[in-house]
Amino acid sequence: MRQTICCMLLALCLLTGCAPLLERTYSVSEPHSSKFWESEAAGTLRAENHQDIVNDLLLLIGQHRETATLRLYNFESDLSVADTLERAAAEIQQETPMGAYAVEYITSSSQAQRGYYEAAIRISYRRSLEQIQSVVNATSPEALYSLLAAALAGGQKELAVRMGYWGETGLTRLEESVALLREEQGLTETPAWVVNFYPNPEEPGLVEFLLDPPELPEEDGEGENPEDGEEPEGEEEPEGEQEPKGEEEPEGKKEPAGEKEPTGEQEPGGKEEPEGEEEPGGEQENGDSPMPSDTPEGNIADKKI
Repeated sequence: MRQTICCMLLALCLLTGCAPLLERTYSVSEPHSSKFWESEAAGTLRAENHQDIVNDLLLLIGQHRETATLRLYNFESDLSVADTLERAAAEIQQETPMGAYAVEYITSSSQAQRGYYEAAIRISYRRSLEQIQSVVNATSPEALYSLLAAALAGGQKELAVRMGYWGETGLTRLEESVALLREEQGLTETPAWVVNFYPNPEEPGLVEFLLDPPELPEEDGEGENPEDGEEPEGEEEPEGEQEPKGEEEPEGKKEPAGEKEPTGEQEPGGKEEPEGEEEPGGEQENGDSPMPSDTPEGNIADKKI
């Protein structure tokens, strides 16, 4: 009898002791963006606050989506929906690197539904899907040298780099890397590269390099120079024709007319007439000579600018 009782107690102890060993926990991993999609309708995003809307817009920009529908929950009025959408769009374009780099503008309109607001989003881009997908990542400015060297070796005309860390000396390190690479590649005499910082130069999250900047504006300016130089030459002729209009001879005639007594002094007056002709002639040469020289100087200044 005692043996049976002991056996039962041992069995109970074993069962209770093994219970914790039999317990198992499990977790499910899903893409980070899955929580932004509305499960009821494919292609429709959901948001419950300002930050959710910002995340939804960044998700759309990464996919280069031009139109989308958002379902907004926990918003009390049309005014709060419109204000939140406007602030989210402004934050995307002014404070996020990818938004400042890729987006031209964002428009939105909303309509109240049962239990939520439905917002229609339209995004206009100034970068193509290929440009957005070709953005590379760098942990610090020290990595820019190798990334730029690889871009030149691959014949790329532009390079966009998303920066993980910039720091106070980021700009100095960037300039040193660019100068060293251009010297090694023998590009010191070629046009300087254009560098753009997004969203701002002080704390850039994305840096864009234009390795082959366009030179068309400079060529157009050079083409205009000879035309500008010819225009004043063409203007010199009418000026020479207009100068006789200020004929001082009739004025000289008026003077002797006023002096009726010295009528016999017309001969010296006649001599004075060529002097008067020489004076305007001298004025023509002195007045016309600086005009063509001023025009090229102005054109040279425009080229430098």
